Amino acid sequence: MVTFFGGIALLLLGYFTYGKYVEKVFMPNYERKTPAYSNADGVDYVPMSKTKNSLIQLLNIAGTGPIFGPIMGALFGPVAFLWIVLGSIFAGAVHDYLTGMISIRNKGAHIPELAGKFLGKASKHVVNAFALLLLLLVGTVFVTTPASMLHILIDQKVALGVIIGAIFFYYLLSTVLPIDKIIGRLYPFFGAVLLIGTLGVAVGMFVSGDAAKIPELSLTNMHPDNIPIFPMLFFTITCGALSGFHATQSPIISRTTKSEKEGRFIFYGMMIAEGIIAMIWAAATMAIFDGMTLKEMIAEGTPSLVVNEVSVYLLGAVGGTIAVLGAVVLPITSGDTAFRAARNIIADYIKLPQNKLAKRLYIALPLFAISVVLTQIDFNILWRYFSWANQGTAALALWIGAMYLYVKKRNYWIAFIPAVFITYMVFVYILNAQIGFRLDLNLSFIIGIFLTAATIGYFYWKGRHNRQESINVDEEAA
Repeated sequence: MVTFFGGIALLLLGYFTYGKYVEKVFMPNYERKTPAYSNADGVDYVPMSKTKNSLIQLLNIAGTGPIFGPIMGALFGPVAFLWIVLGSIFAGAVHDYLTGMISIRNKGAHIPELAGKFLGKASKHVVNAFALLLLLLVGTVFVTTPASMLHILIDQKVALGVIIGAIFFYYLLSTVLPIDKIIGRLYPFFGAVLLIGTLGVAVGMFVSGDAAKIPELSLTNMHPDNIPIFPMLFFTITCGALSGFHATQSPIISRTTKSEKEGRFIFYGMMIAEGIIAMIWAAATMAIFDGMTLKEMIAEGTPSLVVNEVSVYLLGAVGGTIAVLGAVVLPITSGDTAFRAARNIIADYIKLPQNKLAKRLYIALPLFAISVVLTQIDFNILWRYFSWANQGTAALALWIGAMYLYVKKRNYWIAFIPAVFITYMVFVYILNAQIGFRLDLNLSFIIGIFLTAATIGYFYWKGRHNRQESINVDEEAA
């Protein structure tokens, strides 16, 4: 179990060392007024406590990603642990911290607004489309996956359509009502269920003796279908390592954060916590199932079936039910904020004030209508499109962070290096994938190099231009 315990230790160490370094590079201003006060509106800009913000941020970003992703990533073998640990510390947590803090410095702006400011006006429209596509896919996936888990949990005694309808209704309320009315009040209870369930699975591994079966680190590709690690692993495990969805969620909390000094704990720290959740589920899956059995179970009932089997096997009927409910909480608490973030992004884009309920419904209802249609698409196809849109958004968010630091003449490499890596993976994936251009993998690797080089060239050209123009990277607080 050296790999498992070592991975957990490195994640915790990363928060106190590299996380502190990233914070030092950004240089938070503890005295600066945050948007929660300067833009207070009682709906989206509402000051909330550090504890509540941290819990909401964790539940927002987690979704089924740190459970479903590691379950499917377990097919590759223990190399998945390596991506979870290194990805969380050096990419995912940096991504989350920078997007959250830069949003705080820019009146709670969402990623399309930040892209337009730092990467050029045209990129604002591209990122807006990317972000909305991602949020719609996330919202849809995070309706179908918790509904599927609940359907299995109650032995199909309630129709799946009824469960889906109930989740949609909750999402609508949490999308249009003030953030402190539903999300701020329910999330502490959701968080308790999540933590009890996840810790239960971790403890259950040791009580049952299955922890001894957790494989040690190996770079060997163990996928039963021999699917290549590069680039597929980085699109299988997203939440729990690096996820662009987080860039759409951090601005929600940037609008409720009381002080910049809370940023490292809220943004960097909660990504590390998500990495720990991912490690637990990846380890439990590898310890209990062999690759072929796992592949067959995923094909039979999506990863929802695996979640149920692992939980009941390790914790029994009652404990297993709590663990499954913890897994159900994750997608529900990401689906609701996915639609909320989509509403905010569209409102910012078309400059429609959100102080009145009618105006919030004006945007929200069409979003839900589209999502209802998307629920009819096969889960595996939805997940592939979600994964690509997710990592494409992550690349754009990292480039925004790198540009912010470049213009300020600080160490932009902390964002630049992971931005280059995931950009290359995004290009290779879409060139090779069945949902993309279906090119030969080796050819995709070659073309990907040139496309990534062109992206780097644009970054430096735009960066020099931004420095010459002395763009105002930090908006003055009102």
